[in-house]
Amino acid sequence: MSRNFGKVLLSLAIPALIVAVFLVAPANADQAVRLQYRTSAPGATTAQAEPWLQLFNDGTTTIPLNQVKVRYYLTGTETYRFACSWAVVGCSTVTGQFVRQQGDGQYLEVGFTSGSLAPGRTTGDMQLRFHRADWQTFTQGDDYSYGPQTSYANWDKVTVYVNGTLSWGQPNGSDPDPTVTPTVPPGPGGELFDDFTYTGSNDPRLAQRGWTVRSSSGGPGVPGATWSPGAVSFPGGLLTLDSSTNGTPSGTVQTELSTTNRKFHEGTYAARVRFSDAPTSGPDGEHVVQTFFTITPLRFDLDPDYGELDFEYLPNGGWGEPSNILYATSWETYRNEPWQAVNTHTEERVSFAGWHDLVIQVSGGRMKYYVDGRLFADHGDIYYPETPMWIMFNQWFIDLQGATGTRTYRQQVDYVYHSKNEVLSPAEVQSRVGSLRSSGAAFKDTVPNV
Repeated sequence: MSRNFGKVLLSLAIPALIVAVFLVAPANADQAVRLQYRTSAPGATTAQAEPWLQLFNDGTTTIPLNQVKVRYYLTGTETYRFACSWAVVGCSTVTGQFVRQQGDGQYLEVGFTSGSLAPGRTTGDMQLRFHRADWQTFTQGDDYSYGPQTSYANWDKVTVYVNGTLSWGQPNGSDPDPTVTPTVPPGPGGELFDDFTYTGSNDPRLAQRGWTVRSSSGGPGVPGATWSPGAVSFPGGLLTLDSSTNGTPSGTVQTELSTTNRKFHEGTYAARVRFSDAPTSGPDGEHVVQTFFTITPLRFDLDPDYGELDFEYLPNGGWGEPSNILYATSWETYRNEPWQAVNTHTEERVSFAGWHDLVIQVSGGRMKYYVDGRLFADHGDIYYPETPMWIMFNQWFIDLQGATGTRTYRQQVDYVYHSKNEVLSPAEVQSRVGSLRSSGAAFKDTVPNV
């Protein structure tokens, strides 16, 4: 071999060697992260994949977990749902989102909302799982990141990015730019604001501005009850829902205001709502539900694309609860007959009578519910909404207690606000609403129709 030919071979080999080292070596020796993998569902065909992971910090500096993204690569374009069964770091801090690649590939990207990993420490078990949205069995044996081992071992077919830089493993397929977090909405996409300055439920501006005052029959609530536009009013610029009953289905009136267009998905939702514990007239004691929520239609039983995010206040209890309770509930789906609910909820059993600022943030696989600036609930995983939703307010009765005399319960709303594809803190929402009101805006809607 001539010396010149040897130099050519060496010059070709060095770049390849550098690339190979880059793929498996940590980008920063001070932050040397390592991943181990095992599975509790080792079959090549399964109804639910169960990758268990743990991260190690073999470096010398602490790694903030909110800078860490873990990618598990799959074959196929099926729609999956992610869940965290149990984690030492807490499932409430673990997020999961599926990201499509070019061709027939995709990956599950696991992230963290908080926490840190000190030198020489491990996250411990993160028992993760995912399944097809239609719950059909699938083949995981051809997934790049899958392995049948049931004991933990280093595994470089699952990658780890720290602050956007590949720090462990060998990616598969067309990996998007790792400095871009695919689970974060791309930025503001329009605003909805309404100050509810209307003359009544028959004000033509309601329909012109995309609102529907319900008059159609059906659930939720007491079978045979009426949904009455006449019980919806706007005194002093406050949406007012007056629901009443005389103890009979035919004498029961429920109320609802909904956006006409189903165009709201990721972003921030907010409303200032007044809940009430006692009726404005008549005897107390009815199981009434006062709400602010988003929802999609249920096309069929256990529809995987159903979504619903609820604030529900029950001043007199109901559903087995004896007294005041506020729920934040996130729904994956449900079935009416026989009843099957697939949801998660957080609740507090105290009175919430009075005005409250309610905020829901929907982003990055998580839904965060705030009450008066305080984090009330943090949900995600399979309960994350997949499709656009309506925004609604309603007040309805779970059942009838049989008291004599008509009693009327009142719920009021000061404003509603939504910012598409933008996560705003409760304080930022207040600032936005204050600026809109200062400018004289009573209504604004720049959210595009879907």
